[in-house]
Amino acid sequence: MPSFDVVSEVDSHELSNAIDQANREITNRFDFKGTDAKIEHRDEVLTLQAEAEFQIKQMVDILTNALARRGVDVACLDKAKVEIANMRATQKITVRQGVDKDLARKIVKQIKDSKLKVQAAVQGDQVRISGKKRDDLQSAISVLREAAFDLPLQFTNFRD
Repeated sequence: MPSFDVVSEVDSHELSNAIDQANREITNRFDFKGTDAKIEHRDEVLTLQAEAEFQIKQMVDILTNALARRGVDVACLDKAKVEIANMRATQKITVRQGVDKDLARKIVKQIKDSKLKVQAAVQGDQVRISGKKRDDLQSAISVLREAAFDLPLQFTNFRD
């Protein structure tokens, strides 16, 4: 029985490359000379540090451009407020991965509302969609692409 998985993943290698590229651009820019502005990456949290809030905003622009050039969807970034303490501004950005339960329910509901002859099942942080015909699965993919979810979705593990 043909099936595929709906996931939301970020390529960690491309993410680290984009962060390195953004850090190099920040150190080479004239308006960041003499400041200790940098982007740190630990687990799934990016920490932007600079002297002022406007520099943080510029760093976010540099980071999003680097991510877009690397093919990483910036919709997976969850930005927190800029915190200013001790003449230092910091902002934490969380990289969201995996399909959480609420989004999985929305995906299953979207598939059921489309009246396609496919079944959707939540499996951990992904949703498996299976059906008897390949054309039905391709229709399900197009239905999910048209739907507006707040997290970028990828369709993997397509099997006949």
